Amino acid sequence: MYTEFYGLIRRPFEMTPDPSFLYLGEAHREGLAMLQYAVESRKGFVLLTGEVGTGKTTLLHSLLSQLDSRANSAFVFNPRLKPIDFLKVIFDEFEIREECRTKGDYLMALNRYLIEKLEQDEPVLLIVDEAQNLSSEMLEEIRLLSNLETPSSKLLQIMLVGQPELKGMLAQPELRQLRQRIVLRHHLRPFNAQECASYVDERLRLAGYTDKALFDRGALREIHESTEGIPRLVNIVCDGALLLGFSREMAQIDRKAVREVAGDLELGSEHRPADGNGTAEAPARRRRGLFGLFR
Repeated sequence: MYTEFYGLIRRPFEMTPDPSFLYLGEAHREGLAMLQYAVESRKGFVLLTGEVGTGKTTLLHSLLSQLDSRANSAFVFNPRLKPIDFLKVIFDEFEIREECRTKGDYLMALNRYLIEKLEQDEPVLLIVDEAQNLSSEMLEEIRLLSNLETPSSKLLQIMLVGQPELKGMLAQPELRQLRQRIVLRHHLRPFNAQECASYVDERLRLAGYTDKALFDRGALREIHESTEGIPRLVNIVCDGALLLGFSREMAQIDRKAVREVAGDLELGSEHRPADGNGTAEAPARRRRGLFGLFR
């Protein structure tokens, strides 16, 4: 809808984790560098945490796109599995075709696979996303996978990725053996105001925008305030603001338009003016429909 109006070749604020749209704030640059170092140096266990929507999955896809073509990776999105099913998913990801019946069969076959890849100098990476949903039993099973090693090298690089609660889970006494094996940790924070503005401008540029600033300074400040710098929310607000701008034929998006979109999404209410009773004023746009399109 709005792409042609704003001279864009594609929508700049899609929700898919597209590495071609990757913008690296300071915390993201540090995180990506740490992940690359962990794989290249065969460090074993690595922990990546961050609030919902801070870009963990996007960062992982960027890592996978930059790894040496010889690297073998397994990406587990659904950690709510029993140990035997978890191993089946890993085998499918690594394309291990051995027939196994018991957990012992799977572990021996996996060890043979890892030894073969080590001899071929091919790193093997296991990424477990949404790891805060793992049970203590599954976390212990994953720890046991790290026992697959030679006297001089880790055979399997394991990345646990999840929300901040994961750090609390790992602090449990019964998981101290796993906690002690984590050699590198990184926490992704949201964008600061400058990073947020650069993120918006960069995504617009990558989408083909070449005219003057599409979001004015006030709009950029409101985007950061209403989303608290969380990339996923920034995408949602910016996409809605462009739709609103298109519907009203706005050549430039201003703070008022962003605030209207954020209000409809119930974001950033603490930043809006208060009425005489000290409560957030209920904006009239609530009665007009989504983004004020229907008056």
